[in-house]
Amino acid sequence: MAQPAFAAASLFAAGTSSNNPSASTTPSSALTLTPSSASSNSNTFLMTASPVRNRKASAEGYKPKIISTIGAKPACLVNASVTFVGNEQIYAFGGFDQYTDEVYNHVLRLNLATRQWNLVDNYGDIPGVRMGHTANLWQGDKLLVFGGENEHRQHLSDVIVFDLKTSYWTQPELHGPAPRGRARHSAVIHDEKLYISGGQTGHDSVLDDICYLDLKTWTWSRSWKFVPRYDHASWIWNGRIWIFGGINEDMEKSNEIWWLDLRGSPGFENAMTYGSADRQLVSSRHRFPNTSSAGQIATGSTGYTANSSAPSYSSSMAAARSPYIAPGSISSLKFHSSPNLPSQAAGMHFHVFSSGCMLDFVTPAELSCETSLSSLELDTLRWQKLADGKDLFLPNYRWHYCTVNAEGTHAWLLGSPVEPSADGNGVTGSEYLSDVLAIDLRKYGILGNDLAADSRTKIPSSDANVSSYLTGIGADLSLTFDQAPETGSGADFMITADPDDMDYDASPVAETGSSSNIAAQVSRPIHVHKLILHARWPHFARLWSAQMAEFHSKKMHIPEPYSAVRAFLFYLYTDSIAPNPQNGPSLSDVAGMLVMANIYDMPRLRLLCVNRLGRELDIEHAAIIWERAATANEEWLKRRAAAFCLHNWGRIVRTSGFRGLSHGSIIDLCSETDTDARVLGGEELELIGQLSRPFGAATNRKRSLGSAGVVNAGDEEPDDDAEDDGMDVN
Repeated sequence: MAQPAFAAASLFAAGTSSNNPSASTTPSSALTLTPSSASSNSNTFLMTASPVRNRKASAEGYKPKIISTIGAKPACLVNASVTFVGNEQIYAFGGFDQYTDEVYNHVLRLNLATRQWNLVDNYGDIPGVRMGHTANLWQGDKLLVFGGENEHRQHLSDVIVFDLKTSYWTQPELHGPAPRGRARHSAVIHDEKLYISGGQTGHDSVLDDICYLDLKTWTWSRSWKFVPRYDHASWIWNGRIWIFGGINEDMEKSNEIWWLDLRGSPGFENAMTYGSADRQLVSSRHRFPNTSSAGQIATGSTGYTANSSAPSYSSSMAAARSPYIAPGSISSLKFHSSPNLPSQAAGMHFHVFSSGCMLDFVTPAELSCETSLSSLELDTLRWQKLADGKDLFLPNYRWHYCTVNAEGTHAWLLGSPVEPSADGNGVTGSEYLSDVLAIDLRKYGILGNDLAADSRTKIPSSDANVSSYLTGIGADLSLTFDQAPETGSGADFMITADPDDMDYDASPVAETGSSSNIAAQVSRPIHVHKLILHARWPHFARLWSAQMAEFHSKKMHIPEPYSAVRAFLFYLYTDSIAPNPQNGPSLSDVAGMLVMANIYDMPRLRLLCVNRLGRELDIEHAAIIWERAATANEEWLKRRAAAFCLHNWGRIVRTSGFRGLSHGSIIDLCSETDTDARVLGGEELELIGQLSRPFGAATNRKRSLGSAGVVNAGDEEPDDDAEDDGMDVN
């Protein structure tokens, strides 16, 4: 049967058996029955397109959805705690009502499936009203609340546990020297320890300490000197506790990142035990009567320590003690110049951790505010803009809280719509947290904490492969990949692909079925093991169970470029697409694997590919990544690559990747610009950058763009109020 060279076709002849009627067991949604096979005993199946063929994306791109809630909507609270607890539920506790000046201790639950808010009846040792506290999800079914500020401006240092299953509050008996009462601090749980850092205390002073509560023994550690901050974010990653953002002791919003090493320090790694030598030494220096009782309000500023039978200390005595030096090394970094880091002084920022990155949601704070979603990769300390605010946030909404799930794959912003005031000089807000913006972070290349941790692990699989960059059994299986059967590898299946230099835009071949043409369009064979393919590749398992032609011939042809197919098969053996000088796939290979992940419906591989391509996007591969992302319907990656190409147009058009694009793809890439866009020379582009960024933040960037760049309509207008919002590591 004649077939055009550019058609999205690969024909498989499948034998039919009475026990396995292939008409009812089509192996994959990527295969469709051709009309000619309807009346034939030897069914023929058609595979979807190759990434370099002319298949266009049909998706319009991902748009986060706004959920309008019903029920007992909470007031538009200030400094409440909002926590996602799993099972499609968000809990809100405490907070200050800016309209009534009332401080609450209410517990409210939002069911995201039903969009319903409910006031939760709670029992036990119900805590007093508070704001500026923290609430951390603990053990999957409990909220661990610490500190805050009550209606009398007293700063608290108590710990209360809320059981999500029973709605019951308990106050554990605490030991050791409790930290100073505080509000607007940060708290994070790691290795059964609750780490507390910074915050505000009496007279609006900014605390600069860090300590932890051992959740196994309910014993406080001593406090160490760290960094003065409040309203900041903290998280644990790679054996360090990190802090970013917030307000410093000069009452300025900070763009510094600090980290403290926890590994290798007995002060952080050893379990705290009540009555240890260190505790006895502290107690001998400061002997105070136990003044805490069940009926008193816990407050660090009045000398009472909540839920504790240990000696309590007043904040004045705690301040008089010499601060201890933290046992781990402390490092910090201030970002000075880069086009990607948003200004911390503009917009409403939410900082969360996911997948080895700190994500910065810059949401609208006024009518005219530049918004975005950016990420800071902690291993490289490099900023990247993942999305423009216009693709995430509507300008007439204000978001007040952000919470993420434990895996770091989804985020929820809570807020409400606003309307311009009658005089046009401001906005009028809503009195309730009525809306939720649900964001799937995986759509922006975020892997999730579990998957990112797996990909970063460097433990070898066996003593035979101690130097391997791979993990698990993949390090051993990689030695058997693509080894001919005569070498003793046990390979029992053979896969061929299209040659890498195959011209898909060539004219259709008149005699496609001739042996010479078939041989010219087939790569050298790749030797694999059908057991591994069956276990790791769902499409192959379906194909094998249907006993198609490949079942009998032990051969298979995949109409994709050879390098991408080989990289795809190597991933099945190793479960890794990480770069490696010897075997790891290149960016071009990963771009081809992205299309194959889309064809064969492999969401995990798709996410790995999108993450790596988004992080390592460069001049040489940008055009290829753009085209493959369009083919795979990855709208976010396509827009990101298109913007990169347009900003670096002078260099992109000189790459082999751009020259390898089909004529239609080049037209489509050029059409990514606005209708009023124009090409500027390098000198004019650099001049615009200097005018729009008076501190020279964009100068180095513009010099790296090549001889020309594409500027969309309005981009060339200088902004007299622009700040030095680009920051990066030099």
